[in-house]
Amino acid sequence: MLIWQFTQAWNDFLFAVVLTKNESWPVTVALNNLAGSQIIEWNVQMAASFLAAVPTLLVYIFLGRYFLRGLLAGSLKG
Repeated sequence: MLIWQFTQAWNDFLFAVVLTKNESWPVTVALNNLAGSQIIEWNVQMAASFLAAVPTLLVYIFLGRYFLRGLLAGSLKG
């Protein structure tokens, strides 16, 4: 449940745009603001996307066995 909550909080976009100030926007809002320009700088967008994905990837890499254990616990009767 902790992994799922972390992912949902990390990807919270609509709440951040509507109800918070610019200083407390999550990284997904900053990624969206990068994409709204006339000239597309692919290297900047790719670097920002990678940096935004790193925390979620680390959580799934280090806590993935618990995530899989939780999924299997709900599907198997023992």
